[in-house]
Amino acid sequence: MKVTFNVECTPEEARAFLGLPDVAPMQQALMAELEQRLRDNIVSMSPEAMVRTWLPASLQNVEQAQKMFWANLQQTMSGIAATTSGAMSAFAERGDKQK
Repeated sequence: MKVTFNVECTPEEARAFLGLPDVAPMQQALMAELEQRLRDNIVSMSPEAMVRTWLPASLQNVEQAQKMFWANLQQTMSGIAATTSGAMSAFAERGDKQK
């Protein structure tokens, strides 16, 4: 035998019937506090402060970051050029020996 009960009620009525606490006021208070904290953080975070936060402490401004980037790029490219040059010389020597 199968018995089915359909109960139509709101969530508030179901909580009251089952004896569960009403957490809506607490949730509203927490959400209001969270919203206020988010607003305070957004206001305090200017673009300059965000850049200072994201960049390492040793970098004082964007110019130093650019100089460091270009220096690393130049060092990498000179290393690649030296490796390529050495490989081409070795390849040319092998070709001369095979003739």
